[in-house]
Amino acid sequence: MRIYFAGSIRGGRQDADVYLQLVAELDKYGEVLTEHVATIGEEELSDSEIFVRDLEWLTNCDAVVAEVTTPSLGVGYEIGVAQSLGIPVLCLYRPAPQRRLSAMLGGNPGIRVSEYYSVGEAAQLLGEWFPQ
Repeated sequence: MRIYFAGSIRGGRQDADVYLQLVAELDKYGEVLTEHVATIGEEELSDSEIFVRDLEWLTNCDAVVAEVTTPSLGVGYEIGVAQSLGIPVLCLYRPAPQRRLSAMLGGNPGIRVSEYYSVGEAAQLLGEWFPQ
């Protein structure tokens, strides 16, 4: 299984530690094509190079897992592309009083949105979502 993990990079890195833990969980289910999302900030590549590389990974993956707590235009774009290609998408979201999930995700019947409050809960959701 080839897994595309999406998380905010330019939109904010406050959840980078969560991304790292989620990628470790995702490794149990297959190859995570985008492990770098958990470990880096900006890359040395140009925007065009990043776009081409990431779109190649996205079009060749079997599933997308997106952590959508920190809003990101890029993550939203990736989710839309995946959905248009018929790739299953799981969005993980940690609710809080000052945050609201985008209606374009929450109201979309074509993707699964699951709320979680700890990485342990997210790990359980991943176990339920991925084929055993």
